[in-house]
Amino acid sequence: MTSTSPLNEPVCRRPDRDRPDRPERTGALRRACGSGWPPAVCVAVLALLVLTRFGVSPRDTAVFGAYVLLGLTAPGMLLIRALYGGSRTLAEEAALGLVLGYALEVFAYAGARALGQPLLVLAWPVGTYAAFLLVPGLRRHWRPGRTRTRAPLWWAWFLALVVAYQVVWSAVNFFRSNALTWPALAASYVDMPYHLALAGELRHHMPPTVPLVAGEPLYYHWFVYAHIAAASWVTGAEPLVLLFRLTPLPMMAAFTVLVGLAARRLATSWAAGPLAVTGAVLMAAPNLYAGLNVGVFTWRGALSWVSPTQTFGALMSVPVILVLADLLEGRGLLEGRGRDAGRWLLAVVFGAALTGAKSTYLPLIAAGLAAVVVVETLRRRRPPRRALAALALTGACSLYAQFVLFGRAQQGVYVDPLATFARMWGGLTGRGSEAAAPFAAALGVTLLYALTWGIVWCGVLGLLTRPRLLLRPAVVLTLTVGAAGLCAVPLFGHPHMAQTYFFDASYPFLAITAAYGLVVVVRRARVPLRAVACAAAAGAALPCLVRAACAVHVPLGPGLDDSALYRPYLVLALAVSAVAALLFAVRRRRPAVAAALTLCLLSAAGLPGAWLTRVVSAVSRGPAADVSPDSAQAPAPAAVPRGALEAGRWLRDHSDPDDVVATDAHCVSPAAVPCDSRHFWMAALSERRMLVEGWAYTAATMSRWRRGGSQPENLPFWDGERLRLNDGVFAAPSKPALRLLRDRYGVRWLIADARTSAPAERFTPMVTLEYRSGDFLVYRIPDSL
Repeated sequence: MTSTSPLNEPVCRRPDRDRPDRPERTGALRRACGSGWPPAVCVAVLALLVLTRFGVSPRDTAVFGAYVLLGLTAPGMLLIRALYGGSRTLAEEAALGLVLGYALEVFAYAGARALGQPLLVLAWPVGTYAAFLLVPGLRRHWRPGRTRTRAPLWWAWFLALVVAYQVVWSAVNFFRSNALTWPALAASYVDMPYHLALAGELRHHMPPTVPLVAGEPLYYHWFVYAHIAAASWVTGAEPLVLLFRLTPLPMMAAFTVLVGLAARRLATSWAAGPLAVTGAVLMAAPNLYAGLNVGVFTWRGALSWVSPTQTFGALMSVPVILVLADLLEGRGLLEGRGRDAGRWLLAVVFGAALTGAKSTYLPLIAAGLAAVVVVETLRRRRPPRRALAALALTGACSLYAQFVLFGRAQQGVYVDPLATFARMWGGLTGRGSEAAAPFAAALGVTLLYALTWGIVWCGVLGLLTRPRLLLRPAVVLTLTVGAAGLCAVPLFGHPHMAQTYFFDASYPFLAITAAYGLVVVVRRARVPLRAVACAAAAGAALPCLVRAACAVHVPLGPGLDDSALYRPYLVLALAVSAVAALLFAVRRRRPAVAAALTLCLLSAAGLPGAWLTRVVSAVSRGPAADVSPDSAQAPAPAAVPRGALEAGRWLRDHSDPDDVVATDAHCVSPAAVPCDSRHFWMAALSERRMLVEGWAYTAATMSRWRRGGSQPENLPFWDGERLRLNDGVFAAPSKPALRLLRDRYGVRWLIADARTSAPAERFTPMVTLEYRSGDFLVYRIPDSL
């Protein structure tokens, strides 16, 4: 059978070529394999396997993933396309859409929970879908059109590898040591039950209060717990599973993508993306101590499982900087003039969400905007209106956060120069964090801090090859935000080293600026990629070699001079100087190339330092949380009471969310003196408000702490009468005491530890034993008492 071609030549039709869809399907398959979908699918499969291995049911993973995609990311992407002009990859649109989805979800949930209908949180994604289906002008945003940029395939696989690394590292370093079942759950990091208790409080109440001490106001950044509560209502997953396994994973993935996007837009180069992501996720101070990690020499990074507020704040801060950078420079950095009105609206939404995400970011962003105002005023001889408007917006958000969300509470933060490093000196030398450090010793540790981080972020110096770039508003903003975070650590003090969260906040923005500087200097010097790779490999190997050659075991042994702490860093400085001199000697006719290679070498020195220490510690000692001054000793298995999880779940299922519960559990270790009041498990597992459980992290306790005194968790409870009435009921139960608790404080339930409370026979004539599980007994106080 023949036919005629357009050129009037006979063509033989073969049966397999008569189907026009075959080449189309082949082409579509080839395009799909060459796109970013295969790496994304690989990461998703890896995450599913890891989560299943560590106790998450496939049902919970699937439903949570569907909610993140359809309830947060997809409607957020539609709004991003409508409000934020420019071109982006699909992954970048999804990451921005997810962050916008988080922000709108928190606001929607606050209103829905206040109305008593938490599932109304779904009104915002449903309304978004309806608007983009029904409004003719919005329908075009269902298709990306000109807003889609095709990323190189290597970039997609690089992001996938970084996210896969985060999944595996989460499993090794967190999942193994933070179980989902009792009694292993009791050995979790000391702050995890506190986070779980706040998630339970947000699940049932708006506005929230401190569930550990009934009636105490909650002056804390609680937005991430609102997300956990909303996700729990929508998906049916336990808050415990969401907090310990699911919630941070999409945040980590979106953070990785957004840091790469910010660096790419700033440097107008794909090469800046992996540099910035590596700096923000993997870089650490080159720690040369063989032994204990402590303070800022521990690899912390911008993301943390043990601090969900830090992870949520880090994620929310990057789009704030992205949008502000576009507005300050008057255009999108890649795509020409965009939609200013939409970007201002996004800046308002992201800024409002950042107020309750993490309190450390707003002051840093305000400092960056103030620096932009000063620089632009000096350059142009007139105040920059956009920068002033952005500064006013940030100031308004900061004032709202400080006076409304945080109630002007200081939470133990105070101005005390070098307090951080004086305390670190005590830990490094084995004298204890409360030891009085000589000024010279504290200054020496401070100089180590400056030296190590100066090495890691020295790529910023590459911008000196083109000084005008240092005056770009976006560069001034990111550089000042990062520098302000580093400078805040020596300036402030806190009993639990919370000032180091400023240090964590500086990571992504210093990484972005340093990546830009490295790209600029390598471009200008025209350094071959092979030479750059060799210099980076040498820089990564240098701290390892110095560490092996002159290891210092910390804490120091008896009789050793404290100056031994600084010897490895002196050797490192000498080695770096020698290598830099060698580079200049070899490249004396091309000093620009030598300078570029030197910066690459120094910057890479932060890759293996504390990271290697942490890996070795995890392998040799087993899974453990970050070592920090506020770590608590995990209770021995024999000391863990039986049945806590079952008793808490029964109480949650058979009581009203507004019921107040009395418990005799207050101390992490009941026999310890003084009492460590960081006991939060009863409120965490029951999702009920306790009359008095653990009071360590309340604003009232932190405000009573004074420098040089006991740690806040060791302070006594401020309301002695309430604690006496509470504990007296369990030690010597009586009808008048029970009646007083019920009438004065609204207590309806008692949850007692049978090992320390009065025998059950003493309770049952007066109250009703409703449930017993292991060592825990749950009583109900009758109305007719």
